[in-house]
Amino acid sequence: MPNPYPHELAVGDVYFSPILLVASLSFLAAMVTVMVLNKLKLSRFFYAPPYVFMAIMTLYMILIDRFWIKF
Repeated sequence: MPNPYPHELAVGDVYFSPILLVASLSFLAAMVTVMVLNKLKLSRFFYAPPYVFMAIMTLYMILIDRFWIKF
């Protein structure tokens, strides 16, 4: 049974892995989330903000993979 999801994405004649797009989108989404947390001054409650950034980015990667772009 063939997999209904693409194994690579094509831009012109260049093929790249879907995980590259998922990682880029999750990085941008995590940056926006961190900016909002900084603006609302909620980031002061975190012990290690870089670890929180990585955790948020990982959550976005899981959600994007689960519901939008499959890799």
